[in-house]
Amino acid sequence: MSSAAALAEEKPDAWQFQITPYIWLPTIEGSLRYQPPPGGGGGPDIALGPTDWLDLLNIGALVAASAKKGRYSILTDAVYLSLTAKNDGRVISVDDNISVPGTPIRVPVNITATLDTRLDLDGLAWTLAGGYSIKENERSSIDLIAGVRYFGVDTTTSWSLDAAITTPGGTVLLPAEGSTDRDVDLWDGIIGSRGHVRIGEGKWLAQYYVDVGTGSSDLTWTAMGALAYEFGWGDVVLAYRHLEYDQDAGGLFQGFSFSGPGLGARFRF
Repeated sequence: MSSAAALAEEKPDAWQFQITPYIWLPTIEGSLRYQPPPGGGGGPDIALGPTDWLDLLNIGALVAASAKKGRYSILTDAVYLSLTAKNDGRVISVDDNISVPGTPIRVPVNITATLDTRLDLDGLAWTLAGGYSIKENERSSIDLIAGVRYFGVDTTTSWSLDAAITTPGGTVLLPAEGSTDRDVDLWDGIIGSRGHVRIGEGKWLAQYYVDVGTGSSDLTWTAMGALAYEFGWGDVVLAYRHLEYDQDAGGLFQGFSFSGPGLGARFRF
């Protein structure tokens, strides 16, 4: 019997706590849609990646935690990051609100037009959810979860193009050089499931987590598969995780995702 199962059997009504500091090394990919900058008539779309988080990271702090009593649980996950991308992005289009008033259209920008870009992104992704166990025994568990995810981001992007982007009449949609910034606070309700199954009779566990949500976003979802090995003090966890955000046509995040492996140590008490 696992140490976690033994603890649950000895103290079925006692609170059980877990805390998991971890590292996550995702590839980042997607596009950011900005409002018109000073000196321009259209908002640019900036494509980023695919590029490795580790190449961009200035600072990051990642931790997950949970509390469980009987069939009920509370779980939370927080990811703070500060990223700087230099020449990892490019201007892919600009919103034309001038030549077709009231009907914004996306004007594509030639792939070779971007000479230089810099993107700074500071953000906090925080999930808080409650869970209810619909199955739990020595070998496996399944929890249903519901909660909320917050994603607060400050972004600043500067660019240098080989020429300004203009309308046929010569009006500047996007200057050859410039910068713009945008801040968003996204709140989304989420539902999902998590659980585990023991592999054979040893100390290996296969685990999963998945949720999907909407609110400030058209769609946000995350999925994780993991292998854990039990020790007396807790587990070592090797995982692969995907987190994605997609907003409506006016939103900052357009198919923006973080996807990659992670490694953590889960402490039980």
